[in-house]
Amino acid sequence: MPRFTLLGPVQVTVDDVPLTGIAPRHRAVLAYLLLNAGRVIGIERLIDAMWGHDRPDTARSQIHASITAIRKALRGAGAVQLLETRAGGYVARPEPGQLDTREFTELVAAGDLRAALDLWRGEALEDVHAHYVSGARELWRDRRLAAYERLVEGELAEGRHGDLLDELAAQVNANPLRERLNGHLVLALHRAGRQADALAAARSYRTALAEEQGLDPGHAFVELERAVLTDTPSAAPVRRSAFLPYDIPDFSGRGAEVERLVGEYRGAAVITIDGMAGIGKTTLAVHAAHRLAGRYPDGQLFIDLQAHTAGREPVDAAAALEALLRQLGVPAERIPATAAERGALWRAELAGRRVLAVLDNALDAEHVRPLLPGHSDTLVLVTGRRRLVDLDGAGALSVDVLGEEEAVELFGRIVGERASCEAEAVRDVLRLCGHLPLAIRISAARLQHRPRWTVAYLADRLRDHRRLLDGVSAAFTLSYEQLDEAQRRMFRLLGLVPGRDIDPYGAAALAGIPEEEAEELLEGLLDAHMLLQLEPGRYTFHDLLREHARSIAEDDGAVMRLLAYYLHRSRAAMDRLFPHTVGQREGIPQPATPVPPVRDAAEAIAWLDAERANIIATAVQGPEICLGLLALAIGLYLDRYAHHDDALTLHTLVLRRSRTLGDRGVQARALADLAWTHWRLGDYERAREHAEQALDVCEKAEERALALLALGNVALRRHRDAEAEKHLRQALDLTRIGADTWGEAHVLGILALVLDRADRPEEARRHLDLALALHRKVGNPAGEAVTLNHLGVVLRHQGELSQARVRHEQAAALYRGLGNAADEAAALNGLAEAADDLAGAVEGHTAALALAELTRNRPERARAHEGLARAHLTLGSPERACEHGRLALALYDELGVPEGGELRALLDLTGESG
Repeated sequence: MPRFTLLGPVQVTVDDVPLTGIAPRHRAVLAYLLLNAGRVIGIERLIDAMWGHDRPDTARSQIHASITAIRKALRGAGAVQLLETRAGGYVARPEPGQLDTREFTELVAAGDLRAALDLWRGEALEDVHAHYVSGARELWRDRRLAAYERLVEGELAEGRHGDLLDELAAQVNANPLRERLNGHLVLALHRAGRQADALAAARSYRTALAEEQGLDPGHAFVELERAVLTDTPSAAPVRRSAFLPYDIPDFSGRGAEVERLVGEYRGAAVITIDGMAGIGKTTLAVHAAHRLAGRYPDGQLFIDLQAHTAGREPVDAAAALEALLRQLGVPAERIPATAAERGALWRAELAGRRVLAVLDNALDAEHVRPLLPGHSDTLVLVTGRRRLVDLDGAGALSVDVLGEEEAVELFGRIVGERASCEAEAVRDVLRLCGHLPLAIRISAARLQHRPRWTVAYLADRLRDHRRLLDGVSAAFTLSYEQLDEAQRRMFRLLGLVPGRDIDPYGAAALAGIPEEEAEELLEGLLDAHMLLQLEPGRYTFHDLLREHARSIAEDDGAVMRLLAYYLHRSRAAMDRLFPHTVGQREGIPQPATPVPPVRDAAEAIAWLDAERANIIATAVQGPEICLGLLALAIGLYLDRYAHHDDALTLHTLVLRRSRTLGDRGVQARALADLAWTHWRLGDYERAREHAEQALDVCEKAEERALALLALGNVALRRHRDAEAEKHLRQALDLTRIGADTWGEAHVLGILALVLDRADRPEEARRHLDLALALHRKVGNPAGEAVTLNHLGVVLRHQGELSQARVRHEQAAALYRGLGNAADEAAALNGLAEAADDLAGAVEGHTAALALAELTRNRPERARAHEGLARAHLTLGSPERACEHGRLALALYDELGVPEGGELRALLDLTGESG
């Protein structure tokens, strides 16, 4: 079997004999693909990896030449299947045992560190040169050293310090600034009875660190050095994990809450702290954690789970566990891939330790439950806006606004003496702030930095805006007044934005200014803490600041400008993502001002995914203008990527608006789009209703064809084959009259299924062959995938199972490359139905079911459950068969299709219908 080595010179070996004739540039491309094994790498990314910004004019042709040369070499090595071509680029798929970097990672995770280190034959990527190499080489060098440090730590624990001294000294000489490595050498020397040498090694590290980086050693190294100096026999590096945020020195109030947290809990416990936004949950939890830290010497951890952070999805269990494990000091290479495995490791690491963990900003009990420890002396503080009443065994603490005396104390600690001199004015300010800690802090901090202001003056300023702002929002006006006029305008306009966040291009369109100026303004607002940046390049508000901005905003056409930007950038993205459908968007007028270009399909899908919710929110809450054009621009994206709720929202808006305006053309398109979306969701009755309404108002052949296609699909699902054929043949005629190649290919594919069910397989095959040719002609990989999947169904019905599997596999691969999980479920169900063994059937239907549930694809969920029911019946597992059968029957009943009768009869025959 061929073997690929990157931990040293980059080589391909067969039976331990290196394969010759692979040029250095080709080896660099192969190495990059192998470093990213399992991921599709586009040609632009390959060019960046090879040359960075200094790319030659021939870069693309050089990459193609390298791929050709690599394929030739792999063919000679008997490994041609290693490199696959996908819609988005290339992917390397080495088999187990073929790639040394993957083997190294697996051995490290398994704890076989010596075997992992024995794989190295020099520096990683030793003899290749490319832009990416230095960074990759440094990363793998760090992983190698981390594994070696773990190995030494284990051997020191087993008393083998004498055997390690020479090797450790050489490693420290090569890596003089690596603290953990130096600590191991100091410890080994001390345990070998060489106290003077150990202290000399420690001094040498201190000197090098100070000279090279101007830093002092960390706490663990200082503790080790002190232990060696005092000749403590058990001297060992102290590993502490202290990740608590800053405990603000002016913390005040919350006496009862702090006393409860500090007084009642001395060992293992889970306590939830809930309350409204801005109430001070995190501040309270962090303060209590610092008070409790001494009781939990093995670590104080903190993670923000971001459940109520604007513009961000909550941190999932896998990511949270990775962060917590890293805080505990678990090296990256030891952290497994799945959430379940990480949870097991997390509980194992906590066993026997006294650790305090703050899980901040949680969504609900399910969000937190995977992060809870097992049997250990760990205290967990959980904060969140919701009461976690279903978190069994947890203590609960609900936090309210500050009482008057506590609020006075907080304000006074920040402001100082001026507060005690103006007691009544202080109470006025606190009342205007609604006793909310966040608002109090903002107002007090403003007064603190303006020594000429009195508290009464601050209160008057807040009171002047009382009619505009209720309670807490008044505090934000003071920060607003410190902005320059351009920043104030941008702040006000951002308050009009219906979506959750915005990028500089969107802000530029909103304000009608150049992108560079917009970004400068956004950065200024960010520096003034009037905006948040939760991910690079995107800006959002704290919820309270958003309300403040909205309350003072006046629309000068800004939201219309933003909607126009979304329309034209969506069109540009769709032209990249679906180039074969450019003609369908010709009705969208060109933008009055240029929009930022979209470089490729990857950038297109990234932008659409980032902006989808914002686009829909703007359509819903913004001006009811150009909605039909917006639906024309992004409708196909919403359909292909299973954003069906958003599609229903948008098309319903378009329908309502078009009826108001009496625009029959837009109305027809909206009805046809709604019919198609309802069909996708398995709501066949609504699909039929909308399609029939569309036919009543349709004038264009393309729109009539789309409505007829929806009716044909509904009839096909309901086994009304004659009706389906009639609708589909009418649709086919219309696509041909309108020279709509894309539409013709789709209709041919569905019509083929009708013909196949009518026992006309040869005719069905001819239709599918033509559909496939048409999709390939217009460059429509999604249509190609649909047709291949239909072809698999027809071949299976003809008994050609092996050929059917090939077609379904091809379809699934295309769908996967396109990111179309909803239709990939159909291909996987087809693959399972054509399987030549029951294990393959169960595996295929299970995978299909997971995707169908993820994308809310009810027809494929029903199909997967039925397939699993049949498979488990044959396997002799009637209980599991019955469970899946009932779920399938329930779905078939919801869908109103006849498949349920056949399945019910089968279960009745076996006595499992229940």
